Amino acid sequence: MKNRLPTRLEAKAQARRLRAGLGERGIRIGHAQALERVAHDHGFRDWNALHAAIDDRPPANWTRGGRVSGTYLLQSFTARVVDAEPLRSGWVRMVLDLDDPVDVVSFDGFSNLRRRIRGLVGPRGHSRERTSTGNAHLRIEIGAPE
Repeated sequence: MKNRLPTRLEAKAQARRLRAGLGERGIRIGHAQALERVAHDHGFRDWNALHAAIDDRPPANWTRGGRVSGTYLLQSFTARVVDAEPLRSGWVRMVLDLDDPVDVVSFDGFSNLRRRIRGLVGPRGHSRERTSTGNAHLRIEIGAPE
């Protein structure tokens, strides 16, 4: 068994990556099978046992000083977490200091660069707030930034 257990989000993300990787090699497995394999990789007999052993804490890099990547108003970013306040199950209020400012205005004749953003991010890595096109205002990748 590995030293640090993944969060539920991280374990499910591992299963998605495993499934996609196998799919690229022509091996098709269902999501449930991928979850079982992830559980075995962590030394558990099945997904139910792993699921019972892990909790709803946010991913390790979603804490103060962590590094994250994602999109804000459809603009890609990498950032340092300045502050992170866990709220109800799986939700985190975050303050991010962006490595490079993002332009939050889509109009060509005007721009507004933002270097620091604040947002409430849920267990799937995105905010509830949406743009007029239906995309989440803030989306943070599960796991370490690339």
